Amino acid sequence: MLSRFKKIQQVLLYVLFLNLAVAFAKIAYGTFTSTLSMTADGYHSLFDGISNIVGMVGIFIASRPPDREHPYGHQKYETFAAIFIALLLIFVGFEIFQSALERFLVRNVPEVTSLSFLVMLGTMGINYLVTRYELRQGISLKSQVLIADSMHTRSDIYVSLSVIISLAASKLGFPLLDPVVALLISLVILRAGYRIIRQSSETLLDMSRLDEDEVCELVLGVEGVLGCHKVRTRGSIGDIRIDMHLLLRPDMPIEEAHLISHNVSKLLKAEYEGVSEVIVHIEPATPLPQESNSKKTS
Repeated sequence: MLSRFKKIQQVLLYVLFLNLAVAFAKIAYGTFTSTLSMTADGYHSLFDGISNIVGMVGIFIASRPPDREHPYGHQKYETFAAIFIALLLIFVGFEIFQSALERFLVRNVPEVTSLSFLVMLGTMGINYLVTRYELRQGISLKSQVLIADSMHTRSDIYVSLSVIISLAASKLGFPLLDPVVALLISLVILRAGYRIIRQSSETLLDMSRLDEDEVCELVLGVEGVLGCHKVRTRGSIGDIRIDMHLLLRPDMPIEEAHLISHNVSKLLKAEYEGVSEVIVHIEPATPLPQESNSKKTS
């Protein structure tokens, strides 16, 4: 687990330097040429870098081992970091939205040059590579922070494409499209923030992670298991926890029952990637109260 957290921090550090380079290039040239959409996109990229720092802090805390106050560990701090990233996105989205509305009242024609297009195309290419790399590592390391941050960076690609369209329109004599595109950028950013919060809330609200029927069907294949019920799952994609009730023969020795529960735990961890803990409750197969969610073999 500690090795996983170190790898996540390393990925975030690489991405941080690239995001800062992209952000300063857009902000500097966008401010120099009075191109609102480019400047807005630059601040979006800057907050990508800030979100990387937030992610690294969250991962640092999440990597701590369980203690008396946190017997289940600190993994949910990674989820909190992902939500904080989303809140930063929403804040930036509203700021850009407000700036775009002000531009409609105070007309300012942006200066568009060939270098404007080169800056946007170059930074868009970097964002594409960063998004692919971060998402691939996020899936591999089962990291909510990396996946959330890759979604954040991916929105930069669409935003940059919109800015290029805006620059072309301004060059052709339609400068009003610059604040219009800035408004669209703000909506893209707000949508990305909402998606991150929705996904992270599934972890914080302990939403079910695995299908109960599928888990029971798998467990019934273990020798000695006569049935299972009350299957509950929760946690994040890299830290799924399962607890369930197994039905065994009433006269089964405790040593044998313990071995079966161990086999069930081992099977579930092997079958479902990301399962970190399986708690098994042993019950006698008969008599069994009538429960709608219980499963018995014939």
